This record gives sequence, C-alpha cells and structure tokens, in this order.
Amino acid sequence: MDSPKPGLFHPIRVSSLDVPGNVWLAPMAGYSDAAFRSVCVRHGASLCFTEMVSADALARNNATTLCLLRKASNEKLTGFQIFASAPTMAAAAVRRIVPLGPAIIDLNCGCSVPKVLKADCGAVLLRSPVLVGSIVAAMKSETDLPLSVKLRLGWDSSSLTYLQCADAAIKAGASLVTLHPRTRAQAFSGTALWEHIRALKQAVTVPVMGSGDLFTAKNCADMLTRTGCDGVMLARGCLGNPFIFAQTVELLSGSAAAARLDAGERLSTAMQHLRMLAESVGEPKACRDMRKHFVAYTKGLVGGSLLRQSVVQAESIGEYEEIVESYLRE
Repeated sequence: MDSPKPGLFHPIRVSSLDVPGNVWLAPMAGYSDAAFRSVCVRHGASLCFTEMVSADALARNNATTLCLLRKASNEKLTGFQIFASAPTMAAAAVRRIVPLGPAIIDLNCGCSVPKVLKADCGAVLLRSPVLVGSIVAAMKSETDLPLSVKLRLGWDSSSLTYLQCADAAIKAGASLVTLHPRTRAQAFSGTALWEHIRALKQAVTVPVMGSGDLFTAKNCADMLTRTGCDGVMLARGCLGNPFIFAQTVELLSGSAAAARLDAGERLSTAMQHLRMLAESVGEPKACRDMRKHFVAYTKGLVGGSLLRQSVVQAESIGEYEEIVESYLRE
C-alpha cells in the first residue's frame, strides 16, 4: 500500500485546548472505561473519551455514574461525554464534573439505544436543532472548558438535520463537532456515508472529527484524505485492537503500515488490560467484564473459538493466565 502524504497526523486546537494528535478514542458505553483508555493511550491515542454518562445521574451525584469518570494514571487529556434532554439538566451536570478535570465536555446527540431515546436524549435531539443549541448554551454558561457535540446524520433518511444541529451548537459555544454519518434508524447497519463529513467540514469553521467504519489505519487515512476532516475518532475498530492507534499514527505520519501483531503480543496486551481493570473495579468484576474484551482481542486467532469458550468460565486472573499460557504453548 502506498503511504499517504505526510501531514495527515497533526495537532488539533479546540478553543483553548491543544491536543497533540488527531487520532482519538470515541466514547463507548460499556467499553471505554479507565482501563481500556489507559491501554489506548499507551498505544498512541491522543485523547480519549469516557463512556457516555447521564446528566441527570450526575446532577444527583450518583456514585456509580461518577465512577465512570475516573481517569487512568497515564491520561493527560480526557473528554467527558454526557447525555441530556434539557438545558437545566445539562448545566447541573457540567457544574458537577468540571472539578473532575475534563479536557473537553461533549454532548451526545446520536445514541440510538432505546433506554436513552425513551429519556428524550441522544439521537432524539437531532429532531430539534434549537434544543441542541439551548443545551449547549446552558453548558457553556457553567464553564470555559471547550465543548463539543457528537452527531449522527439525523433521525432517519427523510430528516437529515446534522448541518442545522452543528450550526446551532457552534453558535451556542461548541468548539468542535464529531459526525458519525449514519442516521438513528440505521444504527450500525449499512455503510457510513463519509461524504457528509466532507459537507460538514465545508460548512463550519470549527474542527470536525470523523467517525464510522474505521477498522484499519488505511480506513483512517482514507477518511482524512477524502473528507478533509481534522481528525478521526475510533470506536468499534479499536475494540480488542488498541494497536490501531499506533498503526494509524505511523501511517498518517508517512510510514508504512505496521505488520500484524502475533498472538503473543495481542494476548499480552489483553492480560495487561485485565490487570488494570482489576485495580479499578476488583478482580471478580474485572474477570467478568473482561470477557467481552477478550472476545475482541482473540478475534481471528487460530483456535480463538476454543480460547473464548475457556475464558467464559474464568473467574480469576490466575485462571486467565493459565488459559492464555496453555493456548500459547499449544
């Protein structure tokens, strides 16, 4: 594969915030916890977002929700993402989280999970650009930190409102916009329509991050080249594959794509991930939570199916170690 033109990897300035690179980790419910963010930072992510958290729960000082905002020891820049249905709720959440030290606060305007939609949050906001602007304005009234919004194209194919929502958010004080170019109705089906990222970039003056169908370093280079967006935000493509951050940085900097990692390196990283998760949530819970990550780390490995079946029964780090060591010996 030809190397892309040097210069695709670069810093991004978001209002008063200087981010040293343009390859970021997206907020992912159930996945982008402190342990996984730490792994992604080690492998080259310039900025990582926490899991999406409820503004209402934050305003009520919900302990479980606040735990989701704990930072990893190696995180220098962490973005917090909230979901909210009303300006007052969002403002209260911002007041609560500013002392926790986020680098940037994002408003989710794209989540299509039913329980989020039932709360009139997430992708529901795409139906009302005016409300998006009002919520961002309320958040802005509580902080000088940079604010951003993460959008989908619209509620469905007959109502593509992303340009209006972006415009309203920017006028209210947002300094960055991320677009996943699918509609709420599509969820994750079909193909991400990158041409809309290009349209958004041409329409606004703030930095634009692109998301959607980024599974390889080449995908990231192609998105930047084809859309002109300022950076990429990796989600599903980095699950079990945090190595994609370093691979992408190398490729965007003009180097050839790195060779595929062998099973030993992938499983070693998975075990490091598990140990950090255990430090955060305790060993029993970490071993349960790690199962979904382990499925991703072992995808494509020879004999990976049997390995995953064994891990489902593991209840301690020692059992994980025995399973991995046995697999590598065989």
